[in-house]
Order: sequence, then C-alpha cells, then structure tokens
Amino acid sequence: QVQLVESGGGLVQPGGSLRLSCAASGSIFSINGMGWYRQAPGKQRELVAGISGGGRTNYLDSVKGRFTISRDNAKNTVYLQMKSLKPEDTAVYYCNAEVVVISRAILNSWGQGTQVTVSS
Repeated sequence: QVQLVESGGGLVQPGGSLRLSCAASGSIFSINGMGWYRQAPGKQRELVAGISGGGRTNYLDSVKGRFTISRDNAKNTVYLQMKSLKPEDTAVYYCNAEVVVISRAILNSWGQGTQVTVSS
C-alpha cells in the first residue's frame, strides 16, 4: 500500500556532502514521523535523524551540526543533507515513515536502502 523510494547515495570523499531523498507513495492519508537510519557492516541499525509531523527534529550525537533532516509534506518527501562527511558515516541509509493510509490504518514503512560510502 505504501512505497518509500530513496535516492542520493553514492561515493564521496571525506569532508564532502551528499543529500538523500525519500519519497513516499501509495494510499497515503497523512504521514506522522519520518526518519533516517543507517547500518554499517557488522553493526546494528541506528537512528541518524528524525522529524515529527510538526517538524520537531532529533539527531544522533555524532551527526549533530553536520546533518540536517527536513521534509516536504506536499511531496510526502523527507531529506537528509549531510555535510563534512567522515569515513565512519559509511553505511546503508534507510528511510522510515509512520504512514496513515486511506483506511486510517498506521503502517511503519521502510525504504530499500541507499549506500553511502565516504572514502578517499
């Protein structure tokens, strides 16, 4: 009923920037919280940044001041602007959204993931 499609990952040098996008589509009535998670090889998936329906944000300590999450409710899209990237930011990044569908059921939806590699 709901699809999340991510884009914007890739290979970047340390100190560089990337912008991730995640667009939701399907039988959407509204979207509550949205967020970005990441998972590096051999590590658990962790929340990088989240944004509530009202625009309140929260960040993983290690990305504060470098990453910015935002959303465009008209486009059902969430963004993650990443600056001053470090090799330790290398991971698969996943979009997550709590979607209220037309039937008013609430679905916790995930994107397929996009690889971010920070390396010289």
